[in-house]
Amino acid sequence: MLEYIDSHAHYDAEQFDEDRDELLERIHSAGVRSIVNMGCNMERSRLSVEYAEKYPFVYAAVGIHPEDVEGTPADYLDSLKKWAELPKTAAIGEIGLDYHYEGYDPQLQKKIFREQLDLAEELSLPVVIHSRDATEDTMTILRERGKVNGVMHCFSGSAETARQVLDLGMNISFTGVLTFKNARRAIEALEAVPLDRLMLETDCPYMAPEPNRGKRCDSSMIIYIIQKIAEVKGVSPEFVAKQTTENTLKLFYKMQ
Repeated sequence: MLEYIDSHAHYDAEQFDEDRDELLERIHSAGVRSIVNMGCNMERSRLSVEYAEKYPFVYAAVGIHPEDVEGTPADYLDSLKKWAELPKTAAIGEIGLDYHYEGYDPQLQKKIFREQLDLAEELSLPVVIHSRDATEDTMTILRERGKVNGVMHCFSGSAETARQVLDLGMNISFTGVLTFKNARRAIEALEAVPLDRLMLETDCPYMAPEPNRGKRCDSSMIIYIIQKIAEVKGVSPEFVAKQTTENTLKLFYKMQ
């Protein structure tokens, strides 16, 4: 049985309200060694911490997603810092920039992104970066840091952008998009990422891989992503699972 880590999940989402406890226990027994539940705003960061306390195999990340910056309380960093200092909070995330939908406030997004990067640096914690339709501004802000201890999640950029992310010292993770028939760009980016810089994620309940596309995703479906990576890289699924687990534990050092 393959064992692996889902480095990015959202089990606080309402799609899991009816069977969360049963599902988490079942997938853990089926090979999901650990799960990192991502914070997106204050309430969901609090829930991530709560789940990390409840389930031995779940860890938390806390942060403000760029789509949730509106209405962020003035003292939000105090709460994030308190949660981030807990033993099972593995990262600050997910944070970043998202210019996909109309009506976004780029200046507010950049301000809160930079503040959270500062917090992560202060606490010596890795960051989980979200970037959608904002590559130029995201990379500009990250380059200000010189090197960044973190992972670019749900990577959707080009192979060239992947190489730039790697040059900053970061890891890269891909979702079930890798398995889609029209995933040529994602496959090209994957080819540019060495196996020792790669992590696994579902971003569940979203982004379910083939053959489950369109269904509610959960961490057990990473097996299809592992199989696609193994095919592209010309290695065994066992090697992919082992190497990505090592990479994740190295970055999210509190999980060791």
